[in-house]
Amino acid sequence: MATNENRTALVTGGNRGIGLEIVTELATLGFKVLMGCRNMTKGRDIAKTLSGDIEVVEIDLSNSDTLRNQAASIINKHTIDILINNGAILKDGSTLSVPKQDFYDSIQINLISCFDLIQIITPGMIERKYGRIVNVTSDWGSFEDGLEGPAAYSVSKAALNALTMNMSHSLPNTVKVNAVHPGWIKTDMGGTSAPLSPAEGAETIIWLATLPNDGPSGGFFNQKKHKKW
Repeated sequence: MATNENRTALVTGGNRGIGLEIVTELATLGFKVLMGCRNMTKGRDIAKTLSGDIEVVEIDLSNSDTLRNQAASIINKHTIDILINNGAILKDGSTLSVPKQDFYDSIQINLISCFDLIQIITPGMIERKYGRIVNVTSDWGSFEDGLEGPAAYSVSKAALNALTMNMSHSLPNTVKVNAVHPGWIKTDMGGTSAPLSPAEGAETIIWLATLPNDGPSGGFFNQKKHKKW
């Protein structure tokens, strides 16, 4: 059985907020962590302040062709065992008021980029008979909770939840995919009024990223408990 030191995780949006917390915690646990970010200079500056085996990799979620090329380049060099689709944007506005481009950008970054990375990276997981994919979503993407958030964000996260469930039906037991609502976190996106720290938000994500062989797949989780879609 591989140890943490033999496992590699790719975290998108890894240079700030909850993504940075995930990178830090996985590195502390002994994983090699690829900090995915668009600005390599800023990413490297941040990585220098951290401990553990952390490498900054360029990941541009805003353009599918670019992203797929970047992902292909990464898997030529690294074996990705864990994929955490964390990078996202939050744009305000209702369905009738949100600017068209904000909606399109949200679908691209919050949904399509996850699909792109999954298609490029998952075949290797299946071949090696090990993989953990964690899609960071939101209660604003939950039908059970009424999809009450800004239109672009809620719709894109609801679609990411759907992708998670649909994908789980195509995977062998050795590769697990789950969605997680980390909660309202004190980050640039969540704001200072949020009740949870990045460490509290990352807890369930780390748990899903390190599931044992008999762990769940195709679920939606919050605080390590199943959440209704």
